[in-house]
Amino acid sequence: MNENSNLRISFYPHIRDKASTSRIMLDVAISLLPATIFGVFNFGWYALLLILVCVGTCVILELIWDLGNHKRMTIRDLSAVVTGMILALNLPPTLPLWMAAVGAAFAIVIVKLLFGGLGQNIMNPAACAKCFLMICFATRMNMFVYQGVLSTPPIEVLRAGGTVDLLQLFLGNTSGCIGETCAVALIIGAIYLFIRRIIDFRIPLFFLIAAVIYIGIYSLFTRGGIDMTLIGAHLLSGGMLLGAFFMATDYVTSPVSRPGRIIYGAFIGALVCTFRLFGTANGSVCFAILLGNLVVPLIERITRRKSFGKEE
Repeated sequence: MNENSNLRISFYPHIRDKASTSRIMLDVAISLLPATIFGVFNFGWYALLLILVCVGTCVILELIWDLGNHKRMTIRDLSAVVTGMILALNLPPTLPLWMAAVGAAFAIVIVKLLFGGLGQNIMNPAACAKCFLMICFATRMNMFVYQGVLSTPPIEVLRAGGTVDLLQLFLGNTSGCIGETCAVALIIGAIYLFIRRIIDFRIPLFFLIAAVIYIGIYSLFTRGGIDMTLIGAHLLSGGMLLGAFFMATDYVTSPVSRPGRIIYGAFIGALVCTFRLFGTANGSVCFAILLGNLVVPLIERITRRKSFGKEE
């Protein structure tokens, strides 16, 4: 090779982005602030305590893990903060603080650190932790209070054949988990992520499209026509938007290829509706995301592009 050659030999990846992990996680944390602030406003100071407990537990346990294993301080990448925030926003505002701490410990230690840390976990830590809490503390995880009164979440009202006010769902004036009630706040956060180019539109778009088609077909056969109110109610309640924009799009546990993201998003959207319409409603988004995480290797294998210069 002559000295004037522009050819350079290096290890992959050959195309790199200037954004660091800490910068990406900071953007995700910022995008969660509207839902977090509204959740505290809607459910009171105890909701703030739950959020602080989840975030604090995740950060402290990761710090202890790093110190005990003589590793560099990974808490600087803010991934533990984001995990704690997302978990807290998926919890009912009446959950005892110690249960929230147990869930956060499960997310950060069992699901993330024991698998090798950020980038090595095969499942979304926050979603896995909520499913763990749903199994261990089913009664408390299904206990919701709104304005000081025990209340039934909109998704359960729908399952019972009742009706809900779409405007109130959009504005967040309803019971539910801390961060899932206000569609406006979640959409604002999602717009920020799109502007910052943190998430790809394919996963949430096909997640929601699959849900719309599924519920539309279901209402066509069960109600004699496509019920747009039912479709809107499902999209705006039960953590559908929180899961679509902030959980299913997790870099580590979602497909890399564009076709894979489309399949992955549609698969989770269909699973959520299956769980809601024929099984359990609360936690359906998290359970669907976990199953989606498990089939990601298969999706990647199916949608993997042929290497340049390689024959079948």
